[in-house]
Amino acid sequence: MLRIHFTDADLATTRVATAPDALWEVAASLHRFQTRAGRWAYAGWYRTTHDRLRERHLDRIVREVLLPLFPRARYFPDFLTPSQPGCAGQGLDAGLDAIVSTPVDRVSHELALLDRRVGAPAWVRRLTDPQERRDLVATIRAYHDVAVRPFGDQIHAHLEAKRSSCCRDLLAGGVQGMLAGLGPTMRWQPPVLHVRYSADRDLYLGGRGIRLVPSYFCWDTPVSLADPRLPPVLFYPLLHEPAAATLGTPLTALLGRTRATVLRVAASGAGATTGEIARAAGISPSSVSKHVGVLRGAGLLISSRHGGNVLHTLTPAGVSMLRADAGASTAAL
Repeated sequence: MLRIHFTDADLATTRVATAPDALWEVAASLHRFQTRAGRWAYAGWYRTTHDRLRERHLDRIVREVLLPLFPRARYFPDFLTPSQPGCAGQGLDAGLDAIVSTPVDRVSHELALLDRRVGAPAWVRRLTDPQERRDLVATIRAYHDVAVRPFGDQIHAHLEAKRSSCCRDLLAGGVQGMLAGLGPTMRWQPPVLHVRYSADRDLYLGGRGIRLVPSYFCWDTPVSLADPRLPPVLFYPLLHEPAAATLGTPLTALLGRTRATVLRVAASGAGATTGEIARAAGISPSSVSKHVGVLRGAGLLISSRHGGNVLHTLTPAGVSMLRADAGASTAAL
């Protein structure tokens, strides 16, 4: 759990990003290759991007260079997602320039942290050389052009929808109302924002405020900078809905849109947790539990506990129902 402590001055200077942060989206998209969690939400992106990277002979360099630097773990170097004034939220070029101009001692320190906490190949030590960082940012730019830029319209549309929601919450309840409506991964208990996080820590804003960055590629767990001395930022996931959950399918007509969504999300990969279904359907976890109970009672889902999560997967009857629905929907086209 990350606990972000606000003062009155912090509430006055909290802001929501006006545009996607290119390098945070690069980082989060690289994390999507390292897990099957939420794969249903990015299925089209994953297939398209995987093919494009291979066609442009970038798959190997992504695997050997970028993934080790951006591990889906408790830590990756802060200098790869610059937050200092003049580059935060200013686009890809400003961010890449900031990576190249990062002081050598900071680069060395953060790479040592990466190696100590996660493990890193020996070559990363060469990134203390500015020319090596120039080569790295050329690789990041090439990856961005394939994996992020082509999906810019979707990313912007999701961000604008979230900004509109934040504006409504702000008008209705002020900054505290906006913080209370950030989503199921966060809980506002004045003066602390409790955030689902990969580690247990406290962040004291101390009058600096915080930049909230809704993200298209971030999934499930928000991310912040590891160094509390840097300008505070919280990078957090946007809501995704399965494209297949439309009102016109036979399954939706039979079960209703929400329960049809629950089934479709549970059909992805190795199933879905209660939280993942809640984000996909736009409902609370308690509502998910009620819908899952009905579907489980109908023999369409089974639920099992994995660690701290409950995983919901389809039964053979649930699989058959989805296949029949897909066939009926295709025939109607």
